[in-house]
Amino acid sequence: MNVARSFNNWRKYRQTVAELGRMSSRELADLGINRADIHNIARGTAAR
Repeated sequence: MNVARSFNNWRKYRQTVAELGRMSSRELADLGINRADIHNIARGTAAR
């Protein structure tokens, strides 16, 4: 994997963590997401 792709994946990961982290527990629950799952979801998003 080249440096640019790695950087973009890292940036997507951080953005996803930040966006989900700003949500309330109620909003996350409405989406079916547990706060403990945020990092796993972000990893999946960055890998796409």
